[in-house]
Amino acid sequence: MNGSLWLGTLRQWHWISSALCLAGMLLFAVTGITLNHAAQIEAKPQVISHQAQLPEALQAVLQDKQPSQGLPLDLRQWLEAELAIRLDGRNAEWSDGELYIGLPRPGGDAWLSLDIESGALEFESTDRGWIAYLNDLHKGRNTGSAWAWFIDIFAVLCVVFSLSGLLLLQRYAGNRPSTWPMLGLGLVLPVLLALLFIH
Repeated sequence: MNGSLWLGTLRQWHWISSALCLAGMLLFAVTGITLNHAAQIEAKPQVISHQAQLPEALQAVLQDKQPSQGLPLDLRQWLEAELAIRLDGRNAEWSDGELYIGLPRPGGDAWLSLDIESGALEFESTDRGWIAYLNDLHKGRNTGSAWAWFIDIFAVLCVVFSLSGLLLLQRYAGNRPSTWPMLGLGLVLPVLLALLFIH
């Protein structure tokens, strides 16, 4: 591969990876700041509580159900309609006459508890706001497998962007004397901060 073709390919890798990374890099940069200053950012969680009574037909089905058989489809559909939630992929815990389902999500939390004997349902949902939501996306907390795949692919694209940028810097460094000092500073500064100020 001749020099001009190699340079053109390198530029293509760099601009394509930068275009694909743009939204993710902005998200992770902004949430890096909000996470770093989480103690200073005031949050007012909104809590919603809901109580209901399970219909007798569903209560009878529930009492005949073995925990190992999972959540009955009719019960799941009723809970989703009653509470405006989705229970796909959620684990139901059965213990001491109670059915419990935890519903953590980015930026909030929720749970429901169902008394098997009486059919009494309790539900509580906590919303911590959009900053908490974005922070949880940054951490990959309670985000599911699709977001985990996105983070992995995004990380690979960031590596491609950084390495192609480094090779472009090398290509043009002869005309820009400050290239290597600036690169050295970018490498040394975080190492010095970690060694001197993080214990």
